Amino acid sequence: MNYFPWLTIIVVFPIFAGSLIFFFPHRGNKVIRWYTICICILELLLTTYAFCYNFKFDDPLIQLAEDYKWINIFDFYWRLGIDGLSIGTILLTGFITTLATLAAWPVTRDSRLFHFLMLAMYSGQIGSFSSRDLLLFFIMWELELIPVYLLLSMWGGRKRLYSATKFILYTAGSSVFLLIGVLGISLYGSNEPTLNLEILTNESYPVALEIIFYIGFFIAFAVKSPIIPLHTWLPDTHGEAHYSTCMLLAGILLKMGAYGLLRINMELLPHAHSIFSPWLMGIGTMQIIYAASTSPSQHNLKKRIAYSSVSHMGFIIIGIGSITDPGLNGAIFQIISHGFIGAALFFLAGTSYDRIRLVYLEEMGGMAISIPKIFTIFTILSMASLALPSMSGFAAELIVFFGIITSQKYFLMSKILITFVMAIGMILTPIYSLSMSRQMFYGYKLINGPNCSFVDSGPRELFLSISILLPIIGIGIYPDFVLSLSSDKVESILSIYFYR
Repeated sequence: MNYFPWLTIIVVFPIFAGSLIFFFPHRGNKVIRWYTICICILELLLTTYAFCYNFKFDDPLIQLAEDYKWINIFDFYWRLGIDGLSIGTILLTGFITTLATLAAWPVTRDSRLFHFLMLAMYSGQIGSFSSRDLLLFFIMWELELIPVYLLLSMWGGRKRLYSATKFILYTAGSSVFLLIGVLGISLYGSNEPTLNLEILTNESYPVALEIIFYIGFFIAFAVKSPIIPLHTWLPDTHGEAHYSTCMLLAGILLKMGAYGLLRINMELLPHAHSIFSPWLMGIGTMQIIYAASTSPSQHNLKKRIAYSSVSHMGFIIIGIGSITDPGLNGAIFQIISHGFIGAALFFLAGTSYDRIRLVYLEEMGGMAISIPKIFTIFTILSMASLALPSMSGFAAELIVFFGIITSQKYFLMSKILITFVMAIGMILTPIYSLSMSRQMFYGYKLINGPNCSFVDSGPRELFLSISILLPIIGIGIYPDFVLSLSSDKVESILSIYFYR
């Protein structure tokens, strides 16, 4: 048991500090922006310090654990703790949120509410990744839905209300399955209901009941990931949201669904996961092909990037379904890798929109001469998205491939077929990625247009782009930096899974 409440401070600090924004002057937009950025930096430094000096990377058990009685009448506890599955996602959340607040610098309308909502999301996401109580996990899962809905409906494009409504219907509807699963699994198998993940992980359930729980949790996490055919809210949401919101959605929100599959579906319900893992492999393979083939037909720039996100999430699903050491580590690596790449692409799409006020690719062209810095960084990130060697995407997908090949669960022909179809998906990725760059930056449309001169990337945008590009290259060259966080925990999960 940890005696200093590091995790409670890390979870509560952003939303508490954010609530103080409402006491600021109405016309203090610049003060609010600097205050929010300072809060995010302070939170990130605090998280990094707590993890560096208090987290043992070779220990697969829960660390920095906190367990406090919260509501006596319901026997409800505030339980927090982290391990190799959650430490990477929490650090990713802090990094991306800090950069997203810097990206939101041009937002001036209702600035106090906007920045409070970003900090409220921050608390909800970190709370989800560090919860060790199922009901607390559900509360944190729901906490970040309201800020996202308001950010979409108030600071989006022309169809923002439609996309926000679609988002809340999908995510809130799927949360019903999550709540039913949480209550059902807590009430089964003991005289006293328990929501403690540590106790529930060691429980055994009848296979039929485990399958029912698995399906309920899977629906909730499939919507958030998203997994086809429950993905249709994502392109509409990305197409209308402000690009700082898109950074949070692509960088963190989608990863919460993948984290839920690992934490609850696999760790809590291993027998059902063994039964459903071939289906996961099939769904992940179809998702890669479907999204990669659908993306080129999207004329909206942000929708095309959104479909590329759906495609890359397929590798995570396949890695989770492989039930191997490399496969699971590859899935966790892809969660981190795509968090960086997706957030960076949406940021650059947004900065391009700020200059030309166009979202449809057929209207663009010739931007490379006018904005060479944005063109260079966008091209590098497109290469990272299509898994160029030395970039994080390549390392993640390669490790997932090794996970499939080394899996003892599947026949040789099944592994060859899955690998072949995944390879086709990887061939399709350069097609939509490079054609997107060609339509935006080459040709003569905007060069010959009346507004042919644009301001290139400024110091703020250049700093943000480089800050997110460096870790993409860094973990691509040295993947062990990320793999060392999760490898012991993954090995522990698999050993318990096989010998349980």
